[in-house]
Amino acid sequence: QVQLVESGGGLVQPGGSLRLSCAASGFTFSTYAMSWYRQAPGKERELVAVITDTGDFTNYADSVKGRFTISRDNTKNTMSLQMNSLKPEDTAVYYCNHPSWAQLNKYWGRGSQVTVSS
Repeated sequence: QVQLVESGGGLVQPGGSLRLSCAASGFTFSTYAMSWYRQAPGKERELVAVITDTGDFTNYADSVKGRFTISRDNTKNTMSLQMNSLKPEDTAVYYCNHPSWAQLNKYWGRGSQVTVSS
């Protein structure tokens, strides 16, 4: 069965950095585009970044462009999100998923909490 496990979150001061990881299993990871999403308290879940199956192409929400970098390692079935210059408004639970599954509300993991606060 599909499993997506996010890790690497924590408490960081504004301007700091964190690196999130997503460990995937139960499907052929290397053939699926993947995305990072986040959900802040009281808000709907939003798309943060997407990466193609090969990792050749990426795209970002305007709010994180230039600060976040999505990457993947198909040999390890993992995906990462490097987050720099963090802002309080980046505080959210971060999730990884395949875009189509996300639209179907399937296979969400527990997420990883990121809190940006002084």
